[in-house]
Amino acid sequence: MVEPDEKDASGNTVPSRALHIVGPDLKIKLSFLYPASTGRNMDEVMRVVESLQRAAKHKVATPANWKPGDPVVISPSVSNEEAKKMFPQGYEAPDLPSGKDYLRFTHVD
Repeated sequence: MVEPDEKDASGNTVPSRALHIVGPDLKIKLSFLYPASTGRNMDEVMRVVESLQRAAKHKVATPANWKPGDPVVISPSVSNEEAKKMFPQGYEAPDLPSGKDYLRFTHVD
């Protein structure tokens, strides 16, 4: 892919930079597309890789701006009984206006 408005000193279009992260199931899990004028953020790439690894291993999701060591969200597909077995260190479920306990936070490595 090229950036039609970005040109090098010779007037040639400059390519965008793409990054694809492929999971162990050989499916694309994430795709970043950076314009030539924007630097890539390796901290963000590593954050995403760590998030994807935890999600695949533990049936969890990571909130926006999550960093390793922060709490993760237990998938709603995991029952409370399963969660107690999967996360023996426990989990927290905040009080929600709905009274439901589907939002559960825990820590994983």
